[in-house]
Amino acid sequence: MVTGMNAAFRRHRGFTLIELIVVLAIIALLASIVAPRYTRSVERAREASLKTSLAVMRDAIDKFAGDRGRYPGSLDEMVQMGYLRTLPEDPLTGRRDSWVMLPPLPQSSMEGAMGDVRSGASGRGLDGTPYANW
Repeated sequence: MVTGMNAAFRRHRGFTLIELIVVLAIIALLASIVAPRYTRSVERAREASLKTSLAVMRDAIDKFAGDRGRYPGSLDEMVQMGYLRTLPEDPLTGRRDSWVMLPPLPQSSMEGAMGDVRSGASGRGLDGTPYANW
């Protein structure tokens, strides 16, 4: 009878190969559902951060122009004059030197080198518009 108990014990000691494959397949299925959602949410967060950074810098450019009667020469000048605490990092490129400075509009009566700022990131946003147009 001892041999019969050993045989029963051996039978229920571990998982079968089929059980392990089924569990791994379920885990792979769940991971394939979650991974795209996670990457999209990370991309949405980067885009939201970019929009916020652009809005803050554009507001600072407008305040600089209103106070000084001219547009700033660069983003570094705005930092030196206290209109920005620091030069923000572009969340898409991960760099502070990738910002693209645009000249003021031709109808503007004020002088200066920079009337607007854009991201230097290549590619398109989740809405399909190029980052360079934001």
